[in-house]
Order: sequence, then structure tokens, then C-alpha cells
Amino acid sequence: MVKIAFVFGVLLILLGVGTYFVAETENRSPTALIPSVAGVLIAICGFVAANPNARKHAMHAAAMIGTLGFLAGVGGIVRVLAKTGTLPDGLKMVGMGGMALLCAVFVGLCVKSFVDVRRARQGETQGFPRA
Repeated sequence: MVKIAFVFGVLLILLGVGTYFVAETENRSPTALIPSVAGVLIAICGFVAANPNARKHAMHAAAMIGTLGFLAGVGGIVRVLAKTGTLPDGLKMVGMGGMALLCAVFVGLCVKSFVDVRRARQGETQGFPRA
């Protein structure tokens, strides 16, 4: 999961920086960098998780950041939809939708990993070897 956190962190950073710099100069908004902030935080959690003693807490923090990133992306889309009656246009949709999608996939992988670890630990306590 440590490598996956790094990968998703970098993808979110690239998404935020990319949508910021692709926008026309007069239309650039610092809010386009929000996915990058989430990516930096997830990558930091991945870095901390490289230490086996801190892995559990760091990866739970990364999953929480991913959940908040998903909610922020979906919330942004819903806010624009409620205000204008249409989906966000162009880069706004790419930024918000991309962040929601990346964060949802990341959280799904985190949950799968957490379940796998729990099952492996339960197998050890019952005398079964790890799978």
C-alpha cells in the first residue's frame, strides 16, 4: 500500500498542477490546485508508512484524506450542478471529477488492503499460516 499511496499522491499532484497550468492565464484559480494538496498529503502519509511501526496510522490517515478528497470532488460537482443546473464545464469537471475518481479508487484499494490484513491476522491467531 505504501507504493500505491505514492502513485496516487503523484497522480493527484499532476492533476492539480496540470489543470492549473492548462487553464488560460486570466481564468487560473488557486482552487485548481486542491487535488495537488490532497496528493501531497497522501504522498507524505505513504512516506511515513514506509516505517512499519507507523504504517497502520499513516495509511488510515491517507484513507481519510482520500475520503475527504472524494467528498470534495463530488461536493464541488454537486454545488455547481445545484447552482447552474448543468455540470461544470471543461477543466473544472476534469479537476473535480478526476479528484473524486482518483480518491475513490484509492480509498477502495485502502479498504481492500485493510480487510486483507485483518483476515491475515485472524488466520495467524487461529493457527493458520499467512496467505
